[in-house]
Amino acid sequence: MAQNQPKKIRVPVHGVLLLDKAAGLSSNDVLMKAKWLLSAKKAGHTGTLDPFATGLLPLCFGEATKFSQDLLETDKTYETVIHLGITTDSGDTEGIVIDRQPVEVSPAQVEEVLARFRGPIDQVPPMHSALKRDGKPLYEYARAGITLEREARRVIIHSLELLDFQAPFLTLRVSCSKGTYIRVLGQDIGVALGCGAHLQALRRTAVGKLSLDGAVSLDQLAATSEADRTGMLAPVDALLSSFPMIRLPEVLAARFLHGQRLPLGNEVGRLPKCVGRVRVYQEDNGQLLGTAQLSEYGVLAPERLVALNTPA
Repeated sequence: MAQNQPKKIRVPVHGVLLLDKAAGLSSNDVLMKAKWLLSAKKAGHTGTLDPFATGLLPLCFGEATKFSQDLLETDKTYETVIHLGITTDSGDTEGIVIDRQPVEVSPAQVEEVLARFRGPIDQVPPMHSALKRDGKPLYEYARAGITLEREARRVIIHSLELLDFQAPFLTLRVSCSKGTYIRVLGQDIGVALGCGAHLQALRRTAVGKLSLDGAVSLDQLAATSEADRTGMLAPVDALLSSFPMIRLPEVLAARFLHGQRLPLGNEVGRLPKCVGRVRVYQEDNGQLLGTAQLSEYGVLAPERLVALNTPA
């Protein structure tokens, strides 16, 4: 009888893995595989990608999980192929075809319709989504054949660029606010063009200031020696690059890490010309201490703190 394999020892791992997700896996499947490959104790993702979608999925480990919410709140960029003339119940290739229409659309009509979707728009969340109703995700109701009323939500399409149009396929680049459903955008564009549509492909290319530059696949992570895998992680503060920086001398850094509010005044050089969230470092060693809220009066209020001796 074969002996049981030794239990994998989990170790503290801190940082962000810029993962290029392949199609066919759920975001949670990818997270669990990466966590196992890195032998990490603690891990989390920063917002899901549908199984059929590919592209950037930042995964957080250790102290980086404290800041994953910041990426959930940020803008996203996608490239998508919309298949005009075919409507599915899920809005993508995984759904059941529910309607077919001829595609008699000119490039000028496409441009006119796209203009309607730039800027603030209202979207009705799809039934095939992870939004919850009475503690149960909407997709569970959808799988049971139940359709529930959903309120429209305001989202912002910052840019909507036509990359290619060869009927029946429409290729777009979309930059949008949090909470935007590209599947719904594709369906709504199809309705506006009078022929219906669903997403043929979807690839996320950026999350906030993070991009696919330097991103790795699960296969690349698995093919790297176990000793070198942590070297593929970006530092914890990769998630915070959009926030202004404050450096504190050692004495103030110690008080900050004890959760004390600091009336900085002129004690820390020139403060950033901003009010709101900032990232805070110790001046002498460059250690990330965490995030804080900076008031208009120069008071620094600790928000999320990083454990000492954790690499930034």
